[in-house]
Parts: sequence; C-alpha cells; structure tokens
Amino acid sequence: MTPLYEDEHLVAIDKPPGLLVHRTQLAAHEEVAALQLLRDQLGRPVWPVHRLDRGTSGVLLFALSAEVASRLGAMFEQGLMDKRYLALVRGWPAEDAGVVDHPLARDPERPSAGQPLLQAQTRWRVLARLDWPIAIDARFATTRAALVEAEPLQGRRHQIRRHLKHIAHPILGDATHGKGPLNRSVAAYLGQQRLWLHAQRLAFVHPLTGAPLQVEAPPGAGWPLPP
Repeated sequence: MTPLYEDEHLVAIDKPPGLLVHRTQLAAHEEVAALQLLRDQLGRPVWPVHRLDRGTSGVLLFALSAEVASRLGAMFEQGLMDKRYLALVRGWPAEDAGVVDHPLARDPERPSAGQPLLQAQTRWRVLARLDWPIAIDARFATTRAALVEAEPLQGRRHQIRRHLKHIAHPILGDATHGKGPLNRSVAAYLGQQRLWLHAQRLAFVHPLTGAPLQVEAPPGAGWPLPP
C-alpha cells in the first residue's frame, strides 16, 4: 500500500473498499486487514486512530506510537478533524445542500429503544444529479441518483449511512439501509459491486508539530464525477 502521507509519527493510506481496518470476531474468517498489511509493510507496530466501514474506501489514518494515537483519537472525539466524504445516493434531494441533525443510538446493530441517543449532525451538498438508463420500477424508464459530499461533524458509527437514510436518500450499495434490486442494478451499470461511500479528504493539525495537514484520496475508477 502506497502511503498518501507518512512521517515519523503517523501514516495515512487509501483503503480500498472491502478491506477491514483490523481483524474482528465478527469477521473471524478474514485473514487480511489494513492494520496487519501496513504493519508488515513498515516493519513496525501501527495504531488505527479512527475507523472506516469495511465497504468504505479512502483516507485511513494510523499512528506510529501509542502517544500519537491517543492525541489523534482525542482530536477525533473533540471534532477537530475536517472529514469529507463522497457518496452516491438514491434519488435527487429536494435541496442542493442541508444539515441532518438527528441523534443516533451508539450501537446501530441493536434496537435504538433503550439506548441513549448521541448528538449527531452531518452537513451535505449535492455535487451532481444523475439520471441513469436503469429501469427498476416499471413506471419509470430511468433511475435518479445524486453525487453528494458529506461532512460528519461527529464520528458516530455508520453516521453518514444512517443520516442519508434518515432523509430518504440511502447510499447506493448499502445492503443494510438500501434496496437489493436497486443496488444490484447499479452495480451492473457501474461495473462494480460496492458501498458507494469514499473518504475523500481528512484535514487536521499535526498533533506534535502543529503544522496543518490535508490528506486526500482520489475516488478511483467507476465514480461518476462531474466534469
């Protein structure tokens, strides 16, 4: 994996979709994960300081010491990281931009009832409105989608996915919040089956040097980007 940024304290990589950040009991059969690949490549321990869903691609940050990991983790918790994502969503939002202000339960795998709700806001704006020659519904000859930039102001688990679903524009390829027939048709049309969510940019102040850093990962092949 070619680092997007690397110094003596931290390293950022461009995680491909489908790669785990680290091994978990929920995916015990998986033997390959970004943490182990990067550790073996660098020949030294590495610490993940945030998470990307397995299906999400893009900028993934690791620390090269426990101290830096602690500092970066605190920056994520305090909202000091500027995170920008690209998402392909179902339908055309009625507005060109907005903010989803919707509290989320801590664990999306469990029923929300009985869980404390955590503050969560996500800014979003439409970058392009798309009309594809895909007939999912017999009433319509085409399918509408939108390319959206999303900025989560916190880091709740699955925050962008849950918030875009909340405003009735789920991310395409999302098996949890989307529709199977649409996801399969989009995968065939775009030539790949994946969650269409990409961590495009991470901007922050270096925790030791104080220098501003901005790490970017191009979205890669298949994304219908505006000209």
